[in-house]
Amino acid sequence: MPHYVTVATCSLNQWALDFEGNRDRILESIKIAKERGARLRVGPELEIPGYGCLDHFLENDLYLHSWEMYSQILANEETYGLLLDIGMPIIHKNKRYNCRVLSYDGKVLLIRPKLFLANDGNYREMRYFTPWLKARYVEKFQLPRIVQNVSHQDPSEHGIVPFGDMVIATKDTVIGAETCEELFTPHAPHIDMCLDGVEIITNSSGSHHELRKLDTRMQLITEATRKCGGLYLYSNQKGCDGDRLYYDGCSLIVLNGQVLAQGKQFSLDDVEVITATIDLEDVRSYRNVISHGLQSRVSPTYERVHASLELSPDTLNFDPNVCPTQSREIHYYKPEEEIAYGPACWLWDYVRRCHAVGFFLPLSGGIDSCATAVIVHSMCRLVVTNCAQGNKQVIKDARAVAGYPDTSDWIPKAPQELANRIFHTCYMGTKNSSSETRSRSKILAEKIGSYHIDLNMDSIVNAIVSMFEVTTGKKPIYKVFGGSNVENLALQNIQARMRMVLAYLFAQLLPWVRSGVRTGGNSGGLLVLGSANVDEQLRGYLTKYDCSSADINPIGSISKVDLIRFIKWAHVNFELPILQEFVDATPTAELEPITDTHVQSDEADMGFTYEELGILGRLRKIDKCGPYSMFMKLLHLWNGKKTPEETAQKVESFFWYYAVNRHKQTVSTPSYHAEQYSPDDHRFDLRPFLINPAYPWARHKISNVLEKINAHNAHNNDNNADSEVDPLEVD
Repeated sequence: MPHYVTVATCSLNQWALDFEGNRDRILESIKIAKERGARLRVGPELEIPGYGCLDHFLENDLYLHSWEMYSQILANEETYGLLLDIGMPIIHKNKRYNCRVLSYDGKVLLIRPKLFLANDGNYREMRYFTPWLKARYVEKFQLPRIVQNVSHQDPSEHGIVPFGDMVIATKDTVIGAETCEELFTPHAPHIDMCLDGVEIITNSSGSHHELRKLDTRMQLITEATRKCGGLYLYSNQKGCDGDRLYYDGCSLIVLNGQVLAQGKQFSLDDVEVITATIDLEDVRSYRNVISHGLQSRVSPTYERVHASLELSPDTLNFDPNVCPTQSREIHYYKPEEEIAYGPACWLWDYVRRCHAVGFFLPLSGGIDSCATAVIVHSMCRLVVTNCAQGNKQVIKDARAVAGYPDTSDWIPKAPQELANRIFHTCYMGTKNSSSETRSRSKILAEKIGSYHIDLNMDSIVNAIVSMFEVTTGKKPIYKVFGGSNVENLALQNIQARMRMVLAYLFAQLLPWVRSGVRTGGNSGGLLVLGSANVDEQLRGYLTKYDCSSADINPIGSISKVDLIRFIKWAHVNFELPILQEFVDATPTAELEPITDTHVQSDEADMGFTYEELGILGRLRKIDKCGPYSMFMKLLHLWNGKKTPEETAQKVESFFWYYAVNRHKQTVSTPSYHAEQYSPDDHRFDLRPFLINPAYPWARHKISNVLEKINAHNAHNNDNNADSEVDPLEVD
């Protein structure tokens, strides 16, 4: 006889410290799950306060407000009929824990703290929480009075509920809970749970987006039940909750290693619920193998909370309208598509939640600012599509950002219509700028619909140089005209820094200039967008406090190579022929004079190609290589492409510039996190900014290796010469 169960998991666009908004989105997800016939609902990690609260998790107010919101959810009878798995932080015995709270019909059944905390990369959970390191250990927890007053706990229990690593046994199945990082650990809890008879496992997560990361996550989720069998419900947060990270949703329901339902990875929906109907007998049949039975007899057992409820009532067993959900293929985006949609969703969340009235971008005519502009265009496309689909929240936010009153019935019909009201671009030219970059910027602005300004700033630059000359009696000149490197660099930096000043001036005043088109909505200024890519930031090839210093940077952790691929993709998929000109152009800062013999090139100035910087960056951060280890790896990787001496020079030069420019990362623009080798000093890449750039001992070891290689080659050359026959001596 079948035992059908309908389950639901969700992705919620939660916002750190937005307690009431987070509560409402939780309630909406419960409502949708209930309407679809689900008996179990799973939500994201720490969904009540929002996952990204960071040091706010050290504030007692946060825990109070979380309990206040939870009590309101628990007391709401519209949530009855579902087993609820909700994420929130809890203080127990004066220690802070990242917890799952499971309840049914207003009664708390179990509080399950997180066993293994995420504490690398962007995650610092050990800073805020204590891990529950005692596997299968349970204590008693007294609910706060605010919860006792609304809950349906047994009066004889005095508001005491189990707190620890245990599972819930219903009348028809057994349910266990994991939390995010526990899925990624070598000995994941779900293994022992499955061997002890747990048939349904939930995982609530706060997992952020990185390019090419989804495949890894999906493999781990599907493998969680491929060997042991079972139903696995993965719930993930989505959106920008107040920081550099974009949580990319993509909730999942997996049965015996097969995907039944998959949520969207990039979406402007604040609430997304996916459901599936499964037959519990499929789990039991899948586990009917000898090895599973033998290992289960020696595996540890879990204490069970026995709940008087059924996920699979008898009525479902004979309902001809209920049928199991069929498996499906996992949908993956290409990296180019991830760049198009991930930062776009992040930008939309940021602009609507900070109450800005749009964006301002210095559009230089190069591929980096071009990529930033196209990402904004992608955002406008997503907004327009969601408006056309009747997304009420997006429509409301679009009117506010675009400057329409709440009473307006305006809905943008095209991305260009929206862009003209919220996206402002500016070409800041000097005598060193070319007509080609000016033309490309103008055409791109026209195609995407931005409000575009074209200006020359030579008078400002000349005024500053003249002031310096009057003050010191010396006038700096460019290197191509005989000046020193110091003079040349200073003259470039003047232009770059003045662009930042102008950018913020126009960002603040352009809404005032265009006040005639704004009759309501938000009243703030424009967010200034940066456009320095991850490779340039790693190398330090940018001016401190130049136009790369902005409010936010959507491409700050995306490589130049990936950006070029993205522009090629957008050229076709967004129907923007002008983008090919950006791809074909030589990357240049245009801060030096153009002469018959000199055109500034970024790769020539840096001493590296962008492809080389990508390789060096990954070895430094992902492979955790210092100069010596990197050199040894590159000897093999670049064998036949570069000599050992050339490889050594590249490594030493890379670490020299990385070290001397490390201080720039302390003031870098907050960037969308998309790449694992990002040098972001604020969250991700915690390293000193005062480093000896010579790395003397590492250089000494590299020199020793080079000497051994040269000696080895010389020995081989001598042996080869001795064995050769002089053709002149042949009879």
